[in-house]
Amino acid sequence: MVAFKSLFAAAMALLPAVSATRTFYNDGHLNGFDFVRHEAQGTVSEVSNVVYKGTSALKMTQTYLGTSYHDRYHSEVDHNQGYKRGDELFYGFTFRLSDTWETSSQSYNLAQFIANRPGAGCGGDDWMPSTMIWTQNGQLYARYVNGHYRQPNCGRNIVTRPNLAAINPGQWHKVILQIKWASDGTGYFKVWFDDVKVHEEYNISTTLDDDSLFQFRIGLYANSWHDDNKMVGSQSFRQVWYDEVAVGTTFADVDPGAPN
Repeated sequence: MVAFKSLFAAAMALLPAVSATRTFYNDGHLNGFDFVRHEAQGTVSEVSNVVYKGTSALKMTQTYLGTSYHDRYHSEVDHNQGYKRGDELFYGFTFRLSDTWETSSQSYNLAQFIANRPGAGCGGDDWMPSTMIWTQNGQLYARYVNGHYRQPNCGRNIVTRPNLAAINPGQWHKVILQIKWASDGTGYFKVWFDDVKVHEEYNISTTLDDDSLFQFRIGLYANSWHDDNKMVGSQSFRQVWYDEVAVGTTFADVDPGAPN
């Protein structure tokens, strides 16, 4: 018996190590996220009538309140374990703009990474955003941020990658990111949209020189309404649906089209 156990252990040691891990997964339910935020008249809810897969999806809405309102317009859910500098991870989700979504020159954020960095003080805000994914002019946009985000210089650098793909209102779209989070020029940043790789960069700095833990947030953030202190166009009520949110170490871990 001892000899058999030894042979079994030796045989198992020869097998390739299984490294794929899905570290987070949510199939369109509020339960499982670390926090649900809805500012102003924004809403975050579970729905069953508009889904990508399964029986539930998340619906986020926001309503413009005019120039007398100066606070923000978040309708998001948070996964606290987004990344720390040095991580190499995949992220995936699906989203659907409302059928009547009005294309605008203003940006509407769909997903972001952000850290609460008390004491940073840059721009009077302790929250430190990095990568964002948004819609603008009917297109998918992305950005990453590097440099400093602390007093006294607050010298962060925002790198925007516009016009990655066309977004069709009323249609489910898939987004997958692969990112090596580095601040020393050894990182990479890749984006897939509807199973097509639409962007990749290597040997870049993809995050700030800070070891804070960044959240991964999914949801509608009408950031231009706040930043511009106005609304462009005529659509003051916006709706976005989300489903199949995942974080992992391989593409298959986060691919919304893969078997669960």
